[in-house]
Amino acid sequence: MSNALVVVPTFNEVENIERLLRNIFSLQRQFDVLVVDDGSPDGTATVVKGLMEKWPDRLFILEREGKQGLGTAYISGFKWALKRDYEYIFEMDADFSHNPNDLIRLYNACHRDGNDLSIGSRYKTGVNVVNWPMSRVLLSWLASKYVRLVTGMNIYDTTAGFVCYRRVVLETIQLDKIQFVGYAFQIEMKFKTYLRKFRIVEVPVIFTDRTRGESKMSKGIISEAIFGVISMKIKSVFKRYEI
Repeated sequence: MSNALVVVPTFNEVENIERLLRNIFSLQRQFDVLVVDDGSPDGTATVVKGLMEKWPDRLFILEREGKQGLGTAYISGFKWALKRDYEYIFEMDADFSHNPNDLIRLYNACHRDGNDLSIGSRYKTGVNVVNWPMSRVLLSWLASKYVRLVTGMNIYDTTAGFVCYRRVVLETIQLDKIQFVGYAFQIEMKFKTYLRKFRIVEVPVIFTDRTRGESKMSKGIISEAIFGVISMKIKSVFKRYEI
């Protein structure tokens, strides 16, 4: 068993999941993978369970009924990891927008350099996004700028979903008190880590938009992020925000 677990939420990722897993398991450093599948009707879970025979001690699946949201998928994965001996727990998308090779860089930023949270950052050194329309790049960049301004976090990519947590961070944060289930979940987790004064570092990565399958982005997700940030900040000022 590895000391590092990659949590990969899936919903209809049959076109990507096998290729992603083979990429991760071919890396020089060993990572275990937990796929959290929300009842994908396209057979994603079936593919994963078939591959578990090839990697019986490294590949695991957590099946849930229905689409319950990105945040709850990660929290389920975090709790699964904390019941075991993993020291480093990762978030990663299934669609190859995150390069599997960068897992090693995020791992080293925590394991070797002593940080508690490493973030695969699209905006640390400019705008490193491939295949997004300019409107979406601008929206994402402005959202991170807005979050940084409101919260005071010195993080350029506040909405990043490619991260590595040391175990102690997830043990300290009250996971059952996380409020948001969409992309605001990413902001809230970073904000709670920041309020707890853990060491946070951004590792520049290149984000490449999916070429297979469909994006899960929606207007509701964006709205949750915008208004949720204000709520989090106000509660933290008045000491009513549970971290």
